[in-house]
Amino acid sequence: MHPLAITWFGHSTFLIRTPGGKRLLFDPWLQGNPACPAALKKPPQADAILVSHGHGDHMDDVVACARESGAPVVAIYELCDWLGRKGLQRLEPMNRGGSIDVAGVRVTMTDARHSSGYVDNGQMVYLGEAAGFVVGLEDGRSIYFAGDTGLFGDMRLIGEIHRPAIAFLPIGDRFTMGPADAARACAMLGVRQVVPMHWGTFPVLTGTPAELKSLVPAGVDVLELKPGETAE
Repeated sequence: MHPLAITWFGHSTFLIRTPGGKRLLFDPWLQGNPACPAALKKPPQADAILVSHGHGDHMDDVVACARESGAPVVAIYELCDWLGRKGLQRLEPMNRGGSIDVAGVRVTMTDARHSSGYVDNGQMVYLGEAAGFVVGLEDGRSIYFAGDTGLFGDMRLIGEIHRPAIAFLPIGDRFTMGPADAARACAMLGVRQVVPMHWGTFPVLTGTPAELKSLVPAGVDVLELKPGETAE
């Protein structure tokens, strides 16, 4: 087994190497992402690509990444349907509450409180509802990638059912939770570690890891990464 490795590309894009050595790419936004280092703009190799919702800052590069790696894309049904119309064939459509096995891990789609739409040929296209993911890893641990969301009460259920060790939570405010609600989410989920995301990319995203650190429950570690940095 490998140690779990987390690489942040900036914003909400992560490449996670699982204990079994699989590479999971979350919400790929590379070329237009001002926080993504130049060395990471090229689509990375991946064994599965998970997309939380249909906003450009979470999926602008999903087609390029899927074509480059040949990896299946896991997303809500309507988003997968749209990607199929763009020529992708390896798709794993699902919906909130369902679970699938992909790339040697167990993926459960969870609720999220957010919107989901993409401007295609000058028209806003509905791409299903926003979601999050719980990933059951090969070593028995699970991680929770919340996607873009506000705080919601059923995070307690996610904690009770899946007992995630690590949560990837947005903290930027305005479009998602801010640090105070993210700290509350940590308590509801019962996680030991939180990775803040969706912060600092633009001036309007005002939440900071420093504020989150001052608010999380005792015993919760805030893993603050710099874009391009990998933590094991």
